[in-house]
Formats: sequence, structure tokens, C-alpha cells
Amino acid sequence: MIIKKFQGKTENEAVENAKKELGNNVVIMNVRSVKKKGLFSFLRPQLTEVTVALEEEPEQRYVPAKNVEGKPVQEEKSEEKQQPLVEAIAQGVSISDNNAIEEKLDSLHSLLEQQLQKPDEEKEADKEDGEEKKESELDRFMKLLYNTMLDNEVNEKYANQMIDEMEKVNSPNTPFDHVLANVYQKMVLKFGKPSEITPAQKGPKVIFFVGPTGVGKTTTIAKIASKFCVENGKKVALLTADTYRIAAAEQLRTYANILEIPFRIIYSEEEVEQALTEFKEFDFIMVDTAGHSHQNETQREAMRGFIHSVDGVAEKEVYLVLSATTKYKDLISIVDAYGILTEYKLIFTKLDETTTLGNLLNIKLYTGADLSYVTCGQNVPDDIERFNPQKTVKQLLGGKRN
Repeated sequence: MIIKKFQGKTENEAVENAKKELGNNVVIMNVRSVKKKGLFSFLRPQLTEVTVALEEEPEQRYVPAKNVEGKPVQEEKSEEKQQPLVEAIAQGVSISDNNAIEEKLDSLHSLLEQQLQKPDEEKEADKEDGEEKKESELDRFMKLLYNTMLDNEVNEKYANQMIDEMEKVNSPNTPFDHVLANVYQKMVLKFGKPSEITPAQKGPKVIFFVGPTGVGKTTTIAKIASKFCVENGKKVALLTADTYRIAAAEQLRTYANILEIPFRIIYSEEEVEQALTEFKEFDFIMVDTAGHSHQNETQREAMRGFIHSVDGVAEKEVYLVLSATTKYKDLISIVDAYGILTEYKLIFTKLDETTTLGNLLNIKLYTGADLSYVTCGQNVPDDIERFNPQKTVKQLLGGKRN
């Protein structure tokens, strides 16, 4: 793990400086304004400083202790285990101030800054006494991290990998706040930078929204279209290929009327091509597709035809819309089925209807697809935001939702 600071006149300039030295895979961990030092510094403009992190190389998987049947040993959940990590740490490990740990989770960017600035003398002082006791406490702390991830429904495979990576980089006397910061950094890096919808270089960009029935595709399209129209002043046209559900088409038509933008129902691939001609001066053409069982091969092939009808004609992106409330095994089946059709990016809906967000990390690591947006309610256009890796990781580690 490489963590480093870079400065520039603007945030973009500072990020570019980071990319020149470390490459394009850096993840921005913190951004702040700094003043130049020295005589007459008050006359000089402020600089922007970014703290970035870069994963140096992949690590191996951690395998927890197993019982005689070869199954991982897991203690039964108790009320203590179900408490946020910040409370469990205070009760199960020799840390006296629960509020201090809560504060660290709530401002992990500051924790990263402290880690970067810690003097070498202070690091050496940590090694002086109590090594055997610290090792025992660190083991218990790592176990709490592991159980907290499982409680948040992070898949056991990925939780194992995370703990194993931590054991390889942390010594027995590593302070707990540094362990927590390291876990946070690595999880943010694994999520990667969120991918937003951007205009095409030339002509309209065609955006297909796909996914199973009942995940909220139509409402999600309305939210995204509203933001681009109202907040960004972009020209958007809405199409629907969902001829199975009249209510869905009428719902999208209603949103189009409110936004005063074009709406069309399409029944064939040829009509997609006609729409490209009709709306050639637009920024985006957003296409709602029929929600259906991912096991229905006939409907999947029909969708494949619509998605690939614009290949070589216009820029396109495909967004697979998934519900955060869906079981992990079902999500695996869904992403596999759509992965046969096309490459896609991910949108997760209904975050307000679940208490655990582990599946966001599970599906990201399983598919390798970029996460783009998340939704947390039915209000259009308010209840949608760009995926925030930092906020999500904080929740996966036991922090409270904002």
C-alpha cells in the first residue's frame, strides 16, 4: 500500500500530479486546502492537497481456523456481536474511550493524515513493552473486524482475504487505529472509483438500463434523467422497450411529461435506430428494458438484440440495476446471466430497505464491474447519489449511517 500527498493550484492539478508519479489507479482518500508557508504567505493563493492511495500488489487469501468437519469456526452471534464494531472494540479490547473510536470511524480521513505524519520516534516507542499482550489483543481486534464484516453480510471468502492482507502488513504491536485505517484504505481501493454517466464525444450516448423485475429500474431512470435535465441542462430522450407492463411505460411517460422531454415506446431494433436519427442532437437517449426472470432465455435474447442494435452507430453504456435486498446467491445468478449478454456497470437500489451493505462489496469483487449510483427511496430526483466508497466502507466496519 502506497499513501502519498500531492499539491496543486486546483484539485485536478494535484490529482494529475499524483497520476504522473503513481499511475491512473490511484484512489483519492482526502482533499483539503493548504496555505503556502513563509514570508508574505498571506498574499499567496491557497493550494489544494490530495492524499492518494495505491494498492501495490494483490494478496493471498486468509483461511480461518476450522473444526473437525473442515468448516470455519464461527461463534454464535450474541447481542454484543451484533453491536457496531465501535462498541464491541470498547468492550472486548483494552480501549477505554468508546467515543474516541467512534470519532475515528466518523473521520477516517483525519486518521489517515495522522498515520502519514506520525514521527519515527513514536513508532519505535510502540514496540517497547507488552508485546505478548498486544499480540493477543490484536488477534481479538482482528476477530472483531472479521465478525463485523460477516454481520454486514460480506461474503466469508472476501472477509477472509481482507483479514489475511491485514495480518501480512500489521505487526503484533500495531496500534488498533492504524489497523482500522489500513482495513479502511484497502476496502476503499477494492471498491475503486465510482463511474458516472458522461456525454458521448460525438452525438447522443445511448444508456440501456437492464435488470430483473421489481428492482426499481423505471424510477431509477426517472431520477437520473431528472438530474441531467434539471441540474445539468442536458437534452434527454426516454425510450421504453418494456411492452410487457403497461404501468411501467405509463409511469415513464408521466415522468417525461413532467420534465417536458420526448418519450417513445419501441417494439423493434429498427425503432432504436430511428430514435438515434430523430434525437441526433440530444445528449442522452435512455432506454428502459423489460424486467424479466434472468432464467428466461427467449427474453434474454430479445434484450441482447436491443442492446447491440446501436453497436458501431452510437456510443452506449449498459447499467445493471440490482436491489440491495436481494440474496447473495440470487445476485450471483443474475449477474452471471446478464454478463453473457454484455458488459455492464452496476446500480444498487433500495439501500433504505436493508441494514447490511455487504452485497455491494461482494458483487463488485465477483464481477469486477464499476459501481455507479445507489438509490435510497422513491423520491424523484432526490433519492439517488453517486456511489460513495468511503461512506459504504465506514458502514461495513460498523459505523453508523448518516
